[in-house]
Amino acid sequence: MIYKILPLLLFFTANITPSVPTVKPELLATNIVSVEEKVESVYQNLNAQNFTLPKLESFSKALIGFYDLKQKGIVTKDILTLVDFSLSSNTKRLWVIDLSTNTVLYNSLVAHGRNTGNEFATNFSNKAESYQSSLGFYATGEIYTGKHGKSLRLDGLEKGVNDNARDRAVVMHGADYVSESFIKNHSRLGRSLGCPALPRELTSEIIDTIKDKSCLFIYHPSASAKSNVKYTS
Repeated sequence: MIYKILPLLLFFTANITPSVPTVKPELLATNIVSVEEKVESVYQNLNAQNFTLPKLESFSKALIGFYDLKQKGIVTKDILTLVDFSLSSNTKRLWVIDLSTNTVLYNSLVAHGRNTGNEFATNFSNKAESYQSSLGFYATGEIYTGKHGKSLRLDGLEKGVNDNARDRAVVMHGADYVSESFIKNHSRLGRSLGCPALPRELTSEIIDTIKDKSCLFIYHPSASAKSNVKYTS
C-alpha cells in the first residue's frame, strides 16, 4: 500500500511552488485574491528603474489605503505618493508610483516640519502653529502660486490626524533647503513649517503628476494601525 501512496506524495511535492504568487492585473479589483496577495504581487512587480524601492511595510499600508480610497471615489488617479518618515531625512524617502504600470516615477528627498525632529521625524501634530508634520492619508488638491512658487494644496482625510492640513496651509512646495548640498553643509536636510517640501528641480514635475485627487500617504511606525480609517467628508 505504501508503494502506491509514495508516487502521489512525490507528484504533489514536486508541484508545490514556494514563491509569491503573481496576481493578474484584472484580479486586483476583485475579491478572488486576498489583499495581502495583491500587495505582494504589486510590490514584487514594481519597476523601480534606477530607484530604491520603499520598504514593504510602508508600501503595504499605503497600497491598502489607496485601494480603499479609490473604491470610495475619494481619489481618482492611479497614482500613489508614499512618504516614509521612519527613514533619515538624508535619504530619498518619497516615492511617486504609477499603479497603472507599476512604475516608480520619482524617488526624492522630502522635508518634515522643524518641530517634528532633526534628522529623523519623531513628533507629529494636526494643530495649527505646531510646525510639525501630520501623518496619514491625503487627497491632493489644486495647484496655486504662493510664496514658495508653484505649490499643491493637500486635503487630510483622517479626522483628528491630518484633517486640519488645508487650514494649516500644509502644502507641497519646493525649497532650497531640500537638497544634497544642504545635507552636506548641515549634516541633515532642512526642515519646513510642516509641509512635505521637495527639491526645487523636481517640484513642478511631481506636482503636475500628482495633482487633482491622487493619493498621498505619509507613514511612520509610531502611528497606531488603522484597519478601518474614518475618512473626513
